[in-house]
Formats: sequence, structure tokens, C-alpha cells
Amino acid sequence: MNAPVNAPVKEGEILAGKYRVDRILGVGGMGVVVAAHHIHLDDKVAIKFLLPEMLQNTEAVARFAREARAAVRIKSEHVARVTDVGTLENGAPYMVMEYLDGGDLTTWLKRGGMGVEQAVDFVLQACEAIAEAHTLGIVHRDLKPANLFVIRLADGTFSVKVLDFGISKVGGGLSAAGSEMTRTSAMMGSPLYMSPEQMQSAKDVDARSDIWALGIILYELLTAESPFVADTIPELVVKILSQPPPPIRNKRPDLPPALESAILKCLEKDRANRYQSVGELALALVEFGPRRAKASVERISGILRVAGISQGLNALPPSSEGPESEAPGRGTAASWGKTTAGAKSNRTAVFLGATGILIFVTAVVVKKLGAADATAPSATAPVSAGVAPEPQKPAEPDRPSASSTPAVAPIPEPPAATGAPAAKPVAQAPGARPHAPVPSGKKPPAVPAPAPKPTAAQPPAAPAPKKNCDPNYYLDAQGEKHFKPECF
Repeated sequence: MNAPVNAPVKEGEILAGKYRVDRILGVGGMGVVVAAHHIHLDDKVAIKFLLPEMLQNTEAVARFAREARAAVRIKSEHVARVTDVGTLENGAPYMVMEYLDGGDLTTWLKRGGMGVEQAVDFVLQACEAIAEAHTLGIVHRDLKPANLFVIRLADGTFSVKVLDFGISKVGGGLSAAGSEMTRTSAMMGSPLYMSPEQMQSAKDVDARSDIWALGIILYELLTAESPFVADTIPELVVKILSQPPPPIRNKRPDLPPALESAILKCLEKDRANRYQSVGELALALVEFGPRRAKASVERISGILRVAGISQGLNALPPSSEGPESEAPGRGTAASWGKTTAGAKSNRTAVFLGATGILIFVTAVVVKKLGAADATAPSATAPVSAGVAPEPQKPAEPDRPSASSTPAVAPIPEPPAATGAPAAKPVAQAPGARPHAPVPSGKKPPAVPAPAPKPTAAQPPAAPAPKKNCDPNYYLDAQGEKHFKPECF
């Protein structure tokens, strides 16, 4: 296509010795944007110029420089990158930006209102760029569908790029050039998207004015209509300052009530009643977006936390989750700290570890209790109901105690012959009380007997097989309780 007569460049012209102008992309009231080719890098770029007649307009020149400085400072993937700036021979400034192949949201709105997930996704992506701008003290002040450009990435997903920071407010105040812009401009921004405070004073705006504009944009993306419509600017100003927006669900009955409430909170006349940061707005919208919306909200929260803006951000823990890892019941190690399977494995490991410790402690306790039973004096008889136990008699000085005298297993008896076996004497420990005769045919009870200390030539006695251990004790003639050594 042929360049307009007032364009500062022509197709085929070489700029700065490296940019060849290919075609005109668009011409506005203040400037023109062309597609160009970087000769040395063999890459497409977009170059923006001021129109020649605007060079004498200090407001326009200051706005152009402001846009370049703001875009360079913001590193978000959702802001069009500025890679170079310069001045033509006629004094016209220019800026070189990344080439974007797509269309702005005004093109999408011509098709009508869009689905909830798509609309919320676009607004959340814009919030990522605006969050970073706000941390740098930059308020856009001109957010609208025409300044949200949509491109398609290599994986087929859509990505939003925020354009035109030309009338942005920087650093909480305006520079000298910015003040001149405010004084000479009747209205800065697009009236349909301007907050009430911006209508009254372009200087008296902060981040909450951008939140108002994002609410208007989301309302329009869902309904294909602006909430405030008028035939004249004065009438529009009155509506924005004094009238509530029409209920969204009258136009989209399918919208969730919570989503409508979130939009209406953006459009509160008193900015103190709006969301106080784009992070709060993002948290209110995340449940209505697509799966990757959670990752977008986490990036917004992370940007604001690093800048020390944490108001209203405690509802979502910090994380570095990938865009496709938030399906219900699913997660990644990079998203919320661990996977669901990993959490189950950890719980299983903890359970098994605790069980093993419990078994070990129980075994130690049982072993100690068994050793105590085997070495404790057997001087008390079982207590029957209603009968008090006999008092324990003190051990005589010259009588070895059970605790000091190791018990030895009795020598196994040969099998009894056929017929009634005769009673056999029971070996007694020195100084022990004699046992009552054992009736014929019954096995004599074993009595712990002292054994000589083992010597090197005497092998340790083999333990007797455990048998007849229920109960594991017997009563002698005096009614004293003795534990059976073979049962331990």
C-alpha cells in the first residue's frame, strides 16, 4: 500500500542504516506505525513515529518519550518490548518495538461477547503487565480494548500485550513535561474507560484508576457493550460520576454471581471501596479463568510481594506453578511444593517409620519385663478374691537369693516306663526349703537351683525346650510362687 502523504517515511526507505520500511500498519492522530525489517538480524520489527505536524506539539513529543521510557522499564512478557529509539533527519523521534502479528480486542468485540474463561484470561494477562507497571510507580491511565493486543503463540495459546503507555503517570507524580500535558489537554484518556477521579483530575489518579478500567474492559468483553453509554461527553461524565452500571446479568444471565460482584467492585465510585491492587482483583477472578489462570495469578502475587505490596494477597500461597498444572486433584512439584502422589508417599513413609519405632520400643519393653520376671524373687502367692496376700519374708543372710543366683534348666527326664511311674526326688538348691512329695504319675515341679559358675572347660547349658508353660509358675508346699525356668 502507498504511504499517506503526511507519513514521515516511505516504503522501502532505509532508516538508521539497518531498518527497511516494508508497509504502513496504521496512522493515528499523532503518529504512524510501520512494519520494517532489520537488515542485519533478518527479523521483523515495528517502528512508531510522530507525524511531522506534531513535532511542534510539546505535549505530543513528551508523551512519545514517556511511552518509550515506560515500556523499556517494564520487562513483562505482556508488554510490547521497545528495543531501540532514535530521531529521523527531520527531527521526528521514533521507537523500534517487537513486531506483533494479531489484533487488538476491539477486533474481538466485533464478534460479540466472549466466553467467561476467555475474557477472564485476557484480563488476567493484562493484570500481569499492569502489576509490574504499578510496582515501578507507573499508572497506565489509558487501558482500553484498543490497547490490549492479542497474538497467538507457537503452542496455539493467545497472549495479551499491553500497548501505549504514552499518558502514563510515573513515580507517583508528573514530571515538568507531564504537568504541561495535564494543563494543555482537556481530557487525558478514553472517556468510556476513565475512572470518576480521572474525570475530575488527571493528576489525582493512582493504581485504582487502572483497576476501574480493567473492570470496564471485562464488562465489555462479556456483554459486547460498555456499562456507560451516552450521546455526549458531558452526559457520559454525569453517568460515570453518579449512576451505577447496569446489572451485567440482565445481559448475560449465565454469569456466576461472584463474577458479577467482582466486576461491580472494580466499578465502585469511591476508589477506597474498589480492589486496592490488581493482585486482589486477580484473586477474585482466578476461579472463573482457564486452568492456566492460577499460574497467572501467582505471578501477579509474586510481583507485588517482591515490591512489598502484600495487601489482600494472603489467600494464595507463593509458588512457581506451571500454566497447565492446576487440574483438580493434580499438581506438580514446582507448583504447590509437592505432587499429590508425593504427598501420599511421604505420609506412607512417616506411617511406616512410626510403626517401626513403636514395634522396636514394644519389643524392648517386653524384653525388659520378661527379664525382670525371670530374676525377681518369687515370694508372693496369687491373690484370690477377698484374700489378702501374705507378707513377703525377708531373705536370710546366708541364703542366696533368686536374683543373685542364676537359674539353670533341669536335666530333661527320661520318658516314663509303662505303668505307674514312681515318684522321683527333686533336686533342691542348698539351703532351700524341702518340697512336698510329688504324687506318683505327676511330673515334679522344677525348682530354680544354684549352679556353679561356668568355667572355661564347662560349656554353657543348653536351654530346655519350652513346655507346660500355661501357667508359667507353680506353688510349693508353703504356697509360695515359683516361675518355671524352662518357660523363659
